[in-house]
Amino acid sequence: MSRSKRLSESLDKEELAVSHVPDVQRALLLRGPRQAYELVPDYPVPKLQGEDEVLIRTKAIGLNPIDWRGPDFNFGIPELPYIAGRELSGLVAAVSGEKSAWKVGDRVIAISTDYRDLRKGAYQEYVVAVEYNLVRLPHGLSYEQGSTIGVAFITAAMTLGICLGVDFSRIAHGQDILRITRDLKQSLIPEDVREESLHGIQDHERPTVGDWLVVWGGSASSAHIIIQLAKLAGMRVIVVVDKAKHGLRLSTDNAVKPDVIIDSHDPQRAVQIIRAYTKGQARYGVDTRGKDTATLLMEAFADEAHIEQSPIDPGVQPYEPVEGSRNKSLAHIVGLAGIPKIPLPGIKIHSMPIKLFHEVPEIGRPLATWLSRLLEDRIITHPKVLDVENDLGSINKGLDRMRVGEISGGKLIVKLKDVKD
Repeated sequence: MSRSKRLSESLDKEELAVSHVPDVQRALLLRGPRQAYELVPDYPVPKLQGEDEVLIRTKAIGLNPIDWRGPDFNFGIPELPYIAGRELSGLVAAVSGEKSAWKVGDRVIAISTDYRDLRKGAYQEYVVAVEYNLVRLPHGLSYEQGSTIGVAFITAAMTLGICLGVDFSRIAHGQDILRITRDLKQSLIPEDVREESLHGIQDHERPTVGDWLVVWGGSASSAHIIIQLAKLAGMRVIVVVDKAKHGLRLSTDNAVKPDVIIDSHDPQRAVQIIRAYTKGQARYGVDTRGKDTATLLMEAFADEAHIEQSPIDPGVQPYEPVEGSRNKSLAHIVGLAGIPKIPLPGIKIHSMPIKLFHEVPEIGRPLATWLSRLLEDRIITHPKVLDVENDLGSINKGLDRMRVGEISGGKLIVKLKDVKD
């Protein structure tokens, strides 16, 4: 039997396996802050409510730091009991409308950034997603591999495309998502991210080919995608990372190999090297680690005259760049895990507006479609699968491994057992 025929028969069996959706399922519930997740055997399967919704049968779940940091520090938990989990891969089990672009049995990646809707939490056997946030999983990738990339990609695309203004239109038929966003009616942009989305960076400040991007914290999954997209856009990339742990991987993997790797062991020396390599001209940065390293990155971008001075008073507005003068543009830093309390003069600090992905179809759809194309054509690579835990009941164990820093430079995945009809 040919490989293609075996693959076809295997896919037919998968489609038949999701033809029946049960009334109850296994789900992992958080009952309260600083508690372990509880496995519940008879939780109701979520119901589809809108014409653009799809039900996914979960096959693999990607664990993210927010899954343990939220309960430990009591944030990002809109209600109790709560179902967490931001990304998964699986099979379409049901669709709402007759005109759906998806059909039962399709292999998909679901990116659950809409954490307030418990139906969309990944820690359950059946998950609801909106059509425009689904990514087609190529048959060359496993479910485990597919569950590594969703959150990292959306984080990277929003960070570069919205906050820093990188134009993706020349990369595999991508889009200029900043221009798309600013062409929308203002009322379509969620109010709490409207300022960042519409006024975060001026048109004359947007990066061009050859500009430097500095990524502090290059081992993060989001950094894995940020580096690739920035390189594809023609930017030069500097990565600050623990070279003993991650230097060899970064320097030998052509997909993510940066122009410069700087050891994070001596932070002040790293600041000096950034300034020396870029001749003090670096204007775009991303920090994946936290407030302290974001502050160091800010120092690396600061004018010499301001490095030894106290930060400006928070009530004082930073100077505005002169329209059309790139020499007087602000520097821009995105803090993905914390931001400095007070910026230095000439530096703008950004927070990534991830809710554009799930609340604005005009942004979510082109990004999901683009990721499908990038994966199908093997233009970008997914984060490395470091290990696979077995089934929902092992998620607490996996999160404990993340708490102690065991998982770094890739993803920990949980593979679900086959769902029983």
